[in-house]
Amino acid sequence: MPNNAQPHVALLASPGMGHLIPIIELGKRMVSHHEFHVTIFFVASDHASITSLLKSPTPHNLDIVALPFVDISGLIEPNTHLVTKLLVIMRESLPSLRSLIAAMKVRPTALIVDLFGADAFEIAQEFGMLKYVFVTTNAWFLAVIFHSSSLDKQVILEGQVKGQKPLKIPGCKSLFFKDTLESLHDIDSADESEFIGTKMTKSNGILINTWQDLESSTIEALRDNNYLGGLIKVPIYPVGPLVRQEGKQVLDKQVKQWLDKQPIESVIYVSFGSGGTLSAKQMTELAWSLEQSQRKFIWVVRPPSNNALGSYFTIGKTDGDGTPDYLPQGFFTRTKDIGLVIPMWAPQAQILSHPSVGGFLSHGGWNSTLESITNGVPMIAWPLYAEQKMNAAMLTEDFEIAVRPKVSTTEEIVGRGEIEGMVRRMMADKEGHAMKNIVKELKQNA
Repeated sequence: MPNNAQPHVALLASPGMGHLIPIIELGKRMVSHHEFHVTIFFVASDHASITSLLKSPTPHNLDIVALPFVDISGLIEPNTHLVTKLLVIMRESLPSLRSLIAAMKVRPTALIVDLFGADAFEIAQEFGMLKYVFVTTNAWFLAVIFHSSSLDKQVILEGQVKGQKPLKIPGCKSLFFKDTLESLHDIDSADESEFIGTKMTKSNGILINTWQDLESSTIEALRDNNYLGGLIKVPIYPVGPLVRQEGKQVLDKQVKQWLDKQPIESVIYVSFGSGGTLSAKQMTELAWSLEQSQRKFIWVVRPPSNNALGSYFTIGKTDGDGTPDYLPQGFFTRTKDIGLVIPMWAPQAQILSHPSVGGFLSHGGWNSTLESITNGVPMIAWPLYAEQKMNAAMLTEDFEIAVRPKVSTTEEIVGRGEIEGMVRRMMADKEGHAMKNIVKELKQNA
């Protein structure tokens, strides 16, 4: 427990590794850099990778507390959008959070929540705590949330959805329809975005997992009253990049030995995050492209699902060589000299930091993006859900450290020929060399 002289801060994470990882990293920095006592509250989940994350050592003065799991099945429809589900889960978790804070001998002086936890500000108000929001993604995403929340919903529906026109954001990069958040296509979800934006203006400040040089013009627009500053009205603090430290993760002996044998920057690492899954047909195309490219690879494989969020909240049969039935028969045998397949989860930061890794085929979640940048690794951006299409646009158009499929990865199958081409562009072509130089500069800058 903290003593009375030591600042005590509470952090609240909504479900999903994409939220919990940066919240934990922020907590660690507050303990190690500022000598705070930190209590992290998160909504319980049976997700295997969350369990693994919580087993890793944490510093003294950092407590991690699971809030009881809440069943919201009776409160929502089966096809309710993810944003709404998360907000409902967090609202239903408030009584547990309040009880735990009320029982503390030394209560926190500040509460920091992610985007979906702003309802907890009423608890902070009750106990006289400062209130902050931690945006676990980038500044451009925050700009889109605030600007879209200021527009008439019918204007968005007619212009951006039906008319498929770019969303022009004052002082920032425009958002093209193909990269628009799914939640902006839906009026109810757009109302939730407006609610989130309104709650953020009631805070004492907004922390963002980015840094000044990476998104300087967007950060300035968020602060400038002539652009978005007049909407936001609270201080903006870029506190990134907050990423997992590679030394804290243990690399499996077999994986390390395999990587140690490979030439420098010869391996492509393939992973779609803790929650992302591909359809069976898309997995087959990806498997054939990796095999036919003859490039060294590590692939973190999950069973297929037609829902890209198949693993967000929560191995089939195998053939003679151990290949799961959702991969081409004999895949393990034919790729044993060039590839390593890891089921379900891998210590990503540790793999990306290995000198043998030269490219990352990723869903482009912001945690993965920052881990790739901070390790100087270029990317193939393959967005699946949430703001990942926006991230892919930034990575390819603004930062120029990634390539992305020509087709919509959320609506169409990316063929093996196109995947092979992207791998070649990233790993061998002149374009790939340019991307590597740029991302290594960004690594130093970060």
